[in-house]
Amino acid sequence: MSSEAIQVPEKMLSARKLFCERDDRVLFESLEFDLGEGEVLQVQGGNGSGKTTLLRIICGLNDSFEGEISWYGNPINEQRDEFYSSLLYMGHRVGINKILSPLENLRWSCSIHSATSDDRIKSALDELGLRGYEDSPCHTLSAGQQQRVSLARLLVSPATLLILDEPFTTLDVHGVKDLEGLLEAHVSRGGSVLVTTHHKLNVKSGVRYLRLDDVGHD
Repeated sequence: MSSEAIQVPEKMLSARKLFCERDDRVLFESLEFDLGEGEVLQVQGGNGSGKTTLLRIICGLNDSFEGEISWYGNPINEQRDEFYSSLLYMGHRVGINKILSPLENLRWSCSIHSATSDDRIKSALDELGLRGYEDSPCHTLSAGQQQRVSLARLLVSPATLLILDEPFTTLDVHGVKDLEGLLEAHVSRGGSVLVTTHHKLNVKSGVRYLRLDDVGHD
């Protein structure tokens, strides 16, 4: 009797025995997780539970922790170039220069990794409902439109790992649906997503959850 082998996603990002405290309060300890190719992992927890801190630790923006973080089974500190070239981090702030236009912002963002044509950038902005605003200073756009400019990076970035901190903030119903579609497309190509949000994600591939309140201390 034959049976199909269950395909287990290859582990892209792993954390083992993470410990972090802030202001003499333990945020989390013995925290462990794996994020495989083609998976979405949503970090949950109340305000002050350490969600943003965890993302910043993984991205190398906070070194006040103990434990090990691995990229495809090897410590990140032994392969920083490979890890950071595969990573796109978006913090809870919009992350754009409001004096520049959407086109100029994305030109700058793309130049960090590789040159990207204006046609591709304009196509990304168009897909996110920003046609006609390509050359407008971002300070003239609404908060939701500014967030869409930032999210357009998801369409032009070569990153395989997306780390997103509250990306649904300020988005309307249509914006939420567009972003969920972008995440679904990303994981369908084998990419991975680590995200914090109070929003209930509607992603067809499914979502796994990491609850910080279950591992930390009040």
